[in-house]
Amino acid sequence: MSLTDKVVVIMGASSGIGAATAKLLASEGAKVTIAARRMNRLEEIKKDNPDGDILAVEADVTKADEVQNVIDKTVEKYGRVDVLFNNAGIMPVNNLDQIARDEWQNMMDINVKGVLNGIAAVLPTMKKQKSGHVITTSSVLGYEVLPGYAAYSGTKYAVRAIMEGLRQEEHQNNIKTTIIAPGSVKTELFNSINNDEVRNGLKDAMKQPGSEMMALQPEEIASAVAFVINTPANMAVNEMVIRPTGQKV
Repeated sequence: MSLTDKVVVIMGASSGIGAATAKLLASEGAKVTIAARRMNRLEEIKKDNPDGDILAVEADVTKADEVQNVIDKTVEKYGRVDVLFNNAGIMPVNNLDQIARDEWQNMMDINVKGVLNGIAAVLPTMKKQKSGHVITTSSVLGYEVLPGYAAYSGTKYAVRAIMEGLRQEEHQNNIKTTIIAPGSVKTELFNSINNDEVRNGLKDAMKQPGSEMMALQPEEIASAVAFVINTPANMAVNEMVIRPTGQKV
């Protein structure tokens, strides 16, 4: 198997896991469409990877028409879509008694609706091709619930249900599904935490001696994404939970 000439669309590609995955796949010869709200970040990725075949498209995953535009432009340029990587997400943290309705809505819109928008946009193309692979970033908190993370975990449990439903509905069309469920990763995701105490506490923890055993690097998750993309057509890795060795939850 080879990543060469695989057409991969990455939503939420402007930083962290998405950006690391784009760089890795492009370096391995894949044709990569990167999409996010921050077009300047996408252009930086293209500039930093001049030898890569990278298409940058501005898009907000909560807007179905913008997500559809990403898929349409990819098909227009490359003729197909082999992989969609739904990677956009936010992680506000608050106990439920804080009644953080705006946070709840934003998480639902990005973490859940964003995934559904991606699936809806790419599914007709993949069904026509009779092949495809949908990958979605979940979390270990899609398997566990902690105080303060109930709403976030709820969105990630929902992603697992959606992806399992997609697998059952589309396996006969040779469409693979994979959930990538990381533990703690050193990304900008922490910046979406509005609770100052929690956000600063997590950032400080990442700077402590031995923290390398408590958090993964985006590039390490990117290598896992590359692995599942590179599996044979008759092999689907449906769920991959990736924890730092020192993480308890």
